[in-house]
Amino acid sequence: MRFIDGIEITAVEDERDTHVLGYFFDPANPVLRIFLERQRTDRIRRVRHMAERLAVLGVPIDPEPLIARGLEEGRSVGRPHVAAALLARGHVQSWDEAFDKYLEKGRPAFVARCGASAAEVVRVIHDAGGVASLAHPALSRIDPVIPQLAAAGLDAIEAAHTDHDPETERRYRVLAAALRLAVTAGSDFHADDGRHPSALGRISMTDEELARLEARRR
Repeated sequence: MRFIDGIEITAVEDERDTHVLGYFFDPANPVLRIFLERQRTDRIRRVRHMAERLAVLGVPIDPEPLIARGLEEGRSVGRPHVAAALLARGHVQSWDEAFDKYLEKGRPAFVARCGASAAEVVRVIHDAGGVASLAHPALSRIDPVIPQLAAAGLDAIEAAHTDHDPETERRYRVLAAALRLAVTAGSDFHADDGRHPSALGRISMTDEELARLEARRR
């Protein structure tokens, strides 16, 4: 069994979260480590601001245990953790309700991210020796920007994804071919209690697709 270093970094395009996947990079790369530290610092600011808004709305949570646990475990905190806190306090009945009612863009507790552009994230991944793929583009809804990202060095598009139906996957495979990009696949499984708890192992790449992706390493 082969293990490949991977990461999902949130960028911002037109005030919309845009996720960029990195593969085959060096986790110890100093450029990447400094960049990620800045990202984590902004995430803490954002979680605290969301907690302030939720308190005003009458559905308070305590953000400090979330932040402390994230720092202790070396992971980032964000809206999924706020959603879990809302669920644990009984303010909502599901993770999706937390987003639909409070945390999605346009909802009362949403706080915009101060993040790097997708092109900048691609550059950081390249600086660390990796390749960059645009995650679940149908969810990000930034199709008009994809050719610009390809020109900026994007290596691949995540065509196969849990939330992509066959027609959507086909469309992004055609787009990737037109832009001479590789394709990637992902279940988007983050945890047993995440959005795709049963998706682990259901989405995969062929050996040929993986080889084409790896061949784009700089």
